[in-house]
Amino acid sequence: MIKYFEFENQIEKIETILIQLKKNIELNFDKIKKLEEEKKKLYKKIYSNLDPWQKVQISRHGERPHTLDYIKNIFNDIIFLHGDKKYADDNAILGGLAKIAGSSVIFVGTEKGNTMETRIKHNFGMAKPEGYRKVQRLLKLAEKFKLPLISFVDTAGAFPGKDAEERGQSESIASSILKFLTVKIPTISIIIGEGGSGGAIGIATSDKVLMLEHSIYSVISPEGCASILWRNTEFSQEAAKTLKLTSADCKNFQIIDDIIPEPYGGAHRHPLKQADILKEKIITLVNELKQIKIKELVQTRKEKYLNITSNI
Repeated sequence: MIKYFEFENQIEKIETILIQLKKNIELNFDKIKKLEEEKKKLYKKIYSNLDPWQKVQISRHGERPHTLDYIKNIFNDIIFLHGDKKYADDNAILGGLAKIAGSSVIFVGTEKGNTMETRIKHNFGMAKPEGYRKVQRLLKLAEKFKLPLISFVDTAGAFPGKDAEERGQSESIASSILKFLTVKIPTISIIIGEGGSGGAIGIATSDKVLMLEHSIYSVISPEGCASILWRNTEFSQEAAKTLKLTSADCKNFQIIDDIIPEPYGGAHRHPLKQADILKEKIITLVNELKQIKIKELVQTRKEKYLNITSNI
């Protein structure tokens, strides 16, 4: 059973009635049809007018598709690669080789997990230095074999623990950003849920950066911002508005290149449909980027990120 948000109360009521009516479909056919139409209109009305805090809630929905879901539904012939060849394998970041529309690519992405067991295994999508060094290793591999790299971003931020700092967390993120800026291959990044702080930028400094419609991308979480500015997390909703973290805001500031629409009700209600939409977009962009000379691609990428602050 999908969890309903407070702003979906009307939809929840209709769904509850529909469950009862569907126990005798033949007798209640007309009522069911009428309520289904009403439900569609409600979804359209609500999801066309979401405020920033509501988008934050949707981006964090427990059943929203994660990186592993998209990898399995978008690619085929998947081979996962592990470890940074220096310290360990960070399960917060997945990576490997795959095919899409008959072409080989390399993929990376932060994975949150969808059960308590898998969330602990993947450290809630918060990568450590070895995770970002794994990304750098895969970037080098992609460059060696001239393969495009696709990255999926879904993290509240890099892991802030003592052990991560001791092993050079900030340096590993900075090195990952630098490698993304200079790598001589086409790169595409998609924010599929949360894109938080340097932990997100470390795998999102690409030729093309996309955001799912109800995802968020920000330097800090609304709760973190509220605790700093107002000394109280109760101001998180106000912080969400102030941070300009929605896909529309990021597109307006030219931080991202495009917004991927989500079906009404969000990606968590239509995971396969969302994967199909994303797959088509990836195929189109990979083919477009392959037509650009590598030297021009890298130069344009560098200029894009050097000039990004002038758009804010």
